[in-house]
Amino acid sequence: MIASVRGELLRRLPGDVVIEAAGVGYRLAVSSETLAALPEAGREARLLTHLVLRDDAMHLFGFASDSERELFLMLIGVQSVGPKVALAVLSGGTPRELLNAIASGDVARFQAVNGIGKRTAERIIVELREKVAGKVTDDIVVRRTASDDPRALAREGLLGLGFSPQEVDGLLDGAAGETPEDLISEALKAAR
Repeated sequence: MIASVRGELLRRLPGDVVIEAAGVGYRLAVSSETLAALPEAGREARLLTHLVLRDDAMHLFGFASDSERELFLMLIGVQSVGPKVALAVLSGGTPRELLNAIASGDVARFQAVNGIGKRTAERIIVELREKVAGKVTDDIVVRRTASDDPRALAREGLLGLGFSPQEVDGLLDGAAGETPEDLISEALKAAR
């Protein structure tokens, strides 16, 4: 696997760059945040990378920071979020801002990204909230409904994912867990 690329930045375009390293020009897809962090063409640049192999192509993605690459890897682990959509999400703000949006349940922030609908935005938050909990700062206040009851919060989350009230009630009846995230996870397993 290619972990990073360092060399002369030959080309800067919205969405991708070309870096020549040891006589080979590597084309890397990048977010607007990474593009802004790079120097002008003709100067040396270094990007952390992630290689995605498909049957018909190899795609190399570049990142200015390890936190951006880590968030990219978390995003592509979410169902319905491919590498291009994940890169579009990363173009919407710094990794810290995006982690805070996940922790606070800011669905609208993710829906603003081209290619992400309400269900996918909610899925990103549900699947990643627990993973990013240790990465956000203490000054973030997670939005809560009027009730802090885990079942009520899980019910709201499942309704937001598009389940009908009857389906939600049936899914939560058999679900066990102490946190809303655990309850939603159990309910989603039962829905399969």
